[in-house]
Amino acid sequence: MQTSENQRPAQERHVPVMLERCVRLLEPALTAESPVVVDATLGMGGHSEALLEAFPALRIIGVDRDPQAHELAGARLRRFGERFIPFHGVYDEIPEALEQAGCAAADGVLFDLGVSSLQLDERERGFAYSYDAPLDMRMNAEDELTAERIVNEYDEGRLRRVLKELGEERFAGRIAKALVEVRQDHRISRTGELVEILTRAVPAAAQRTGGHPAKRTFQALRIEVNQELEVLTRAVPAALDAIRIGGRVVAMSYHSLEDRIVKRAMTSRAVSSAPKGFPVELEEHRPELKILTRGAEPPTAEEIEANPRAASAKLRAAEKIRDTRTAR
Repeated sequence: MQTSENQRPAQERHVPVMLERCVRLLEPALTAESPVVVDATLGMGGHSEALLEAFPALRIIGVDRDPQAHELAGARLRRFGERFIPFHGVYDEIPEALEQAGCAAADGVLFDLGVSSLQLDERERGFAYSYDAPLDMRMNAEDELTAERIVNEYDEGRLRRVLKELGEERFAGRIAKALVEVRQDHRISRTGELVEILTRAVPAAAQRTGGHPAKRTFQALRIEVNQELEVLTRAVPAALDAIRIGGRVVAMSYHSLEDRIVKRAMTSRAVSSAPKGFPVELEEHRPELKILTRGAEPPTAEEIEANPRAASAKLRAAEKIRDTRTAR
């Protein structure tokens, strides 16, 4: 009997992005007797599994808002026993996750941002524009806001702002107007109909060179539904605050909005805070972080060939070199 996609184990459904590079970047921080890593975006547990296999003394706190992710990752990581500690929450809740696990600080934090393979593959959740499904896009099914509510209930101006700011959509105005016109006749409830509306609204010439006409709108709706940028703006500083001296934060993002937030949070702490012209750099002015990557590292061509979903990944990493946890 053929096994359906949502019945297959996580190992068969998920190829972790830039796995070897993430492990190598975290490795120098995991030399303590009992190191702790927060996998802030657990997903199907691929990165956590590799880290637990590579470092026998390591404990991982796996954070995810998606109950289905916990179910799949929990089954995948069950063999590690108490070395894997699940936490149901959003990835800005790193302090709460550490407290629940009885840990004062972390040696590493890993972010694999954006929509997970699990969410893309579960058709009924409406994350993908390649097949028809309900307009949902919630990472946590208990949340109230859905893509359907946004499409049908935001006024035209607010729709235009969401599409332009979160999807970087050039034709945000045309799309917002088209959505308002259609919903005057009936409620838009399926991804298939939304794709049809977007295909009509985006000029044909732009579709020939700019990729699928629904790509940016689906990105914008997903980010708005899950408040991803607001969460990330809190999450990266929380991670940097949570690690010990020598601890490392590794973050993979998949579009410029995410990468910009990660870059700003890291680089702002990697420079001296001494006032301009100050004759001596005091201890409290020294940089808190050392940047470990040269800009945003892309995946290799070999990895993209093996895992096409890695194509847009951008990786940044930083190491804490001055402890400020007691000062904050």
